Amino acid sequence: MIGYGFMGAAHSHAWRTAHRFFDLPLTPVLSTLAGRTESSLAAAAERYGFARTTTRWQDLVEDPEIDVIDICTPGDTHAEIALAALAAGKHVLCEKPLANSVEESERMAAAAADARSHGVRSICGFSYRRTPALAYARQLVAEGFVGQIRQVRAQYLQDWLSDADAPMTWRLDKDTAGSGALGDIGAHIIDLTQWITGQDIAAVAGTLETVVPTRPAAGTAQGLGGTGDASGERGRVTVDDLALFTARFAGGVLGSFEATRMAQGRKNAMRVEINGSAGSIAFDFERMNEVEIYDATAPGGRQGFTRVLTTEPEHPYAAAWWPTGHGLGYEHTFTHEIADLVRAIGEGTDPSPSFDEALQVQRVLAAVESSSADGSRWQDVPPSAADVPGGAPSAPAGDPSAPSADAPTTSQTPTTQEHTR
Repeated sequence: MIGYGFMGAAHSHAWRTAHRFFDLPLTPVLSTLAGRTESSLAAAAERYGFARTTTRWQDLVEDPEIDVIDICTPGDTHAEIALAALAAGKHVLCEKPLANSVEESERMAAAAADARSHGVRSICGFSYRRTPALAYARQLVAEGFVGQIRQVRAQYLQDWLSDADAPMTWRLDKDTAGSGALGDIGAHIIDLTQWITGQDIAAVAGTLETVVPTRPAAGTAQGLGGTGDASGERGRVTVDDLALFTARFAGGVLGSFEATRMAQGRKNAMRVEINGSAGSIAFDFERMNEVEIYDATAPGGRQGFTRVLTTEPEHPYAAAWWPTGHGLGYEHTFTHEIADLVRAIGEGTDPSPSFDEALQVQRVLAAVESSSADGSRWQDVPPSAADVPGGAPSAPAGDPSAPSADAPTTSQTPTTQEHTR
């Protein structure tokens, strides 16, 4: 694994946990952790459970004993690392967004396609897909519960940058991060709505705004933000604080999107709502174990949103964990991601979201930026090969978003056939 910050902590927990709750054909071995600062790197490796460390990520690429490389670094390094890893025949998990530009993402997707022909797997880390409630929502849409989709709305609301004196971090530097709220959290709701509806976004009209143009260059880090030194030097913020855009999906459906890290009181309110001719589905990650469904075909007087607690063994992923009603947390989405990736590697199948799917998200991000720079005029998004206008998603064979009768329960003992580093 390369990088050991917020995502490094989440990913390493998942690598340690996945095979203990899911029957997997391979068992992950945490071999080597790479990072830039030797002192903190050693502490992170001990805390996360890695056997060795290196300050050269190239050592992982060159090590014949390492099978998988997990990229948890800022976006400006994704392309270089992923291209080298794929060329060396390593399976790759790369955090989102895939890269900082469409051009880099195209190169990565092309390399992944070539590597795929040699049995090398790759996946982009849109982990929210693995939330049981959202996977269940996708299943309901595929089954026709909402009927014909008429409207999509999505928000990702956080407040960790609401304080104008929160310190500068790499996430506020366009050269490192690529974009601000748009790419950091907006990418998630773009991916989710395309995945749930089965339609790519075909055009966008958007506006980006930097609400706080400068921030303290020094301060004390806490979580994603922290406390800045308001009396000291200030650095210039070069990314957006707020992104608003309208989208037209390939099937003609209109969607509205909002991503901000300035919404006071909203900690991680990632919300998705799908309205259709026969009903609606609504989700808010701040209540991640439940989804609301509305059946418009129910008799008059008995209509209303129904809260479904997605902790039953029939719900995606839930059977592997706790008894009914004992909820899951943020970290479980990463464990599900790792379980799906390891299973794909072991079975020789392609995990999702692929680099091609992540490239489509990158194209949407770029189109929103282009629209904002052009007076919020509509911009077309190049279609992906997988887009089927008007189509609803169907659950492919082995898709974990469909309920599985043989999903492992907590009483099952994982079977270890091989080890993968």
